[in-house]
Amino acid sequence: MSNEVAMIVKLSMVVVFFAVMVYVGVRCRRNSVDVNRFVLGGRMVGPWITALSYGSTYFSAVIFVGYAGQFGWKFGLSAVWVGVGNAVIGSLLAWMILGRRTRIMTQQLDSRTMPEFFGKRLASKSLKIGASIIVFIFLIPYSASLYNGLSRLFGMAFGIDYVWCIILMSALTCVYVVLGGYMAQVINDSIQATIMLGGIIAVVSAVLKSRGGLVEAVSKMSEITAEGAEPGAFASVFGPDPKALLFVVLLTSLGTWGLPQMVNKFYSIRDEGAIKRGAVISTVFALFVAGGCYFLGGFGRLFDIEVGPDGNPVAGFDSIVPTMLSNFGPVLIGVVVILVLSASMSTLSSLVMASSSTVTIDLIKGNLKKHMSERQQIGIMRLLIVVFISLSAAIAILQYRYNFEHIAQLMGISWGALAGSFLAPFLFCLYWKRTTKAAAWSSFGFAVGIMVLNMLFRNYFPALLRSPINCGVFAMLAGLLIVPVVSLLTGAPDKAVVESAFAGYVSAPRATGNTVKTNT
Repeated sequence: MSNEVAMIVKLSMVVVFFAVMVYVGVRCRRNSVDVNRFVLGGRMVGPWITALSYGSTYFSAVIFVGYAGQFGWKFGLSAVWVGVGNAVIGSLLAWMILGRRTRIMTQQLDSRTMPEFFGKRLASKSLKIGASIIVFIFLIPYSASLYNGLSRLFGMAFGIDYVWCIILMSALTCVYVVLGGYMAQVINDSIQATIMLGGIIAVVSAVLKSRGGLVEAVSKMSEITAEGAEPGAFASVFGPDPKALLFVVLLTSLGTWGLPQMVNKFYSIRDEGAIKRGAVISTVFALFVAGGCYFLGGFGRLFDIEVGPDGNPVAGFDSIVPTMLSNFGPVLIGVVVILVLSASMSTLSSLVMASSSTVTIDLIKGNLKKHMSERQQIGIMRLLIVVFISLSAAIAILQYRYNFEHIAQLMGISWGALAGSFLAPFLFCLYWKRTTKAAAWSSFGFAVGIMVLNMLFRNYFPALLRSPINCGVFAMLAGLLIVPVVSLLTGAPDKAVVESAFAGYVSAPRATGNTVKTNT
């Protein structure tokens, strides 16, 4: 196949993909007539769409290019444990422990965002404002981290300049989210998730085939040695550094429990039966996609990658996966590009939707502008979607130009601050009536404080906590201790507010098989 024909094939696949995304946005516009539908799809989203949206939001170019490359290089085939953790802890347990209670209590409180939930559940307007500021500040760098891995693949496939790649992806994501709101986002997410599932299976198969099949590839991995690693460590069950591997599993798996864009999926799901089906669907999806990504990255050392004196790739960890795929045919390259486009755009759309709705509902409405109509709120959210996508794109360009952080560090800082702030207070608010606003403030302050200090003064931290990933895990686990201790040491919350919040659990129907009975 000539270069011209190959380029036409790849461009055609990308053009069709973009056309479908925009078409969905246009079709969903009529369903975004009020705030509840624009932000939550009217709380009537089914299990398949919700579960696939959850999965595609979970896994982005950060996973496929950044994390798969970096941790596959560091841990070898044991990096697959990260994917297993994502499936079991980040998907199955998240749905089982958070799903039903989140849906019921947020509906009982009529809360549409995580900050609004904290404000109503703990009767604190200042807590709502504080949480919304944290969401705004730390979702932006996370959004910026989505572009870099994609730009490398676009450069490999099309020779397109990085800046134009960012502009193209951000503009098209902006179009369908602004037009169709949450429903356009989750429908496109489900389409993108299907592409990701098929794509990762095709890519892993092609990589293994290029290295003589599974048995031969694993055998070659067992022969690889590196400084500080035991012979055969990169093909062993727990790899050369089990402790570091555990921290990665915890951040990328448990962290989803406190991320607004992930928890938000439970707000909108239709009913309890949908939650049970969604838990199974999202877990299977995560096992294939996340497990496949890390399995793929685990073979990175078998490819011709230039290594520096420190034992790491000269071009950086983010170059590993693109290098592995660079010699495949145009159809498979097109599949890879669309796969990573799907992963990146689905996550970006969820992040900007979470940011814009939070700032509009929790920060502007009732504070900067006392009275806002439904139309005004939707208008401001659409404007903020454009602003947030533009900001993330600008940061991504600066990050590339000056190389101040690579993908995994950007993601680690954002995940650590967000999940460290919200995971513990959100979990305890769902299950424990004694949770206080002082405890929530303590969790917010500790997580944000330690992640900012880690970013600015990393070399002064203990060796174990110098990594943003390890520090983020520490912030999350510390919150699980801070919230109950501070709650017990501070005044009890207002009983009427608490009983009102928990009243939904008493009257909510619990589905069992084909019958429905009241949970009393």
